[in-house]
Amino acid sequence: MKAVVVGGGIIGLSSAYFLKEAGWDVVVVDRSDLSDNCSYGNLGMIVPSHFVPLAAPGMVTQGIRWMFNSKSPFYVRPSLSSTLIQWGLKFMRSATAAHVEASAVPLRDLNVLSKKLYEAMAAKPEFAFALEKKGIMMYFRDEKVAEEEIHLAEKARSLGLDVAALSAGEARQIETGTRLDVLGAVHYRCDAHLYPNLLMPQLVKFLKGAGVQFITNAPVLSVNRQKNQVRSIVAGNQTIDGDVFVFAAGSWLPELGRRAGLQLSVLPGKGYSFTLQQPETTLQVPAILCEARVAITPMDGKMRYGGTMELGAINDKINMRRVQGIVESVPDYFPDIKLQMPKQEDIWFGYRPCTPDGLPLIGYTKTVDNLIVAGGHAMMGLSLGPATGKLVAEMAGGVPLTVNATAFRPDRF
Repeated sequence: MKAVVVGGGIIGLSSAYFLKEAGWDVVVVDRSDLSDNCSYGNLGMIVPSHFVPLAAPGMVTQGIRWMFNSKSPFYVRPSLSSTLIQWGLKFMRSATAAHVEASAVPLRDLNVLSKKLYEAMAAKPEFAFALEKKGIMMYFRDEKVAEEEIHLAEKARSLGLDVAALSAGEARQIETGTRLDVLGAVHYRCDAHLYPNLLMPQLVKFLKGAGVQFITNAPVLSVNRQKNQVRSIVAGNQTIDGDVFVFAAGSWLPELGRRAGLQLSVLPGKGYSFTLQQPETTLQVPAILCEARVAITPMDGKMRYGGTMELGAINDKINMRRVQGIVESVPDYFPDIKLQMPKQEDIWFGYRPCTPDGLPLIGYTKTVDNLIVAGGHAMMGLSLGPATGKLVAEMAGGVPLTVNATAFRPDRF
């Protein structure tokens, strides 16, 4: 049996990994050369702590306030696009306490599974991607945010996650390499991190060695669908047939879905990062700056800073004001870390595929029997990659799923 995976990011490669392990012949098709997709420039965090979806109470009001600040963590590019308007209406309907409560266990289970699968992968001699299990520190400076984060830590503990709320003094005992100007922190000891720039090429090399075929620089031009089956795709100058097709094309999922007669509610959310190769100060533990929505990860001796969510059409422009927002927020928490604005050519950006309810799309659709959608993971693509790939392989093989995936069905909107 032959599986065709469209998309060579962490979701597509993870799907190929577990499909191959299950005995499938696998072809991976990608529009690029695989050297710089969204899976490369992210912050490398594996986050069981992230059991609250993007669509949560308060995000609509906060998002509107942030829209008037060009340096803010969240921005919606104004547009009369019907796609954006429909996505926004669905987001507002999803941003409820009931949705957050219903999402917690599915997101926790998927992230915990991914962490276990990364640990198993890291134990293989072919992989060395700097996996570290030091957790993640969520730093806060504002009393209201402190209250919210400590409440969230209590919820995490009730979900069985290893977490500790820390005073400023206790946080300083963990992060000893630099001064802190915070009220406190929550240490999600359940979390981990890795260096994606090592993981991705190692995964490609491993898959090629296992016999997975790669067709690159080949955007999908058409999908040959006959009734309720996809028979083949045309990518570049090749026609590729298969028994099962996996659409894991990240922010290009809607375009790909339309070629198969599907409406997939995903918007690209542009994020930025930059990496210091020889940082003067290196954190001991990855950090998220709660009020600023900025993430910092020490990885393989380097320091990567990243953040912002800019919803809108895909474009190749770098908004330096948004990068400036990242740079200026760091000394508020770490007074000794004085960042310089990076040169434009040193700034990485990528598109996070965002669904209106903040949950990924994983599963078969109602109208196509042999098509599995795997995408819409927003900021958690790397974290959820292996678990998503594992579910894809189990769905393709018709075997019981390791975790319940009902919340992630792709045509729930």
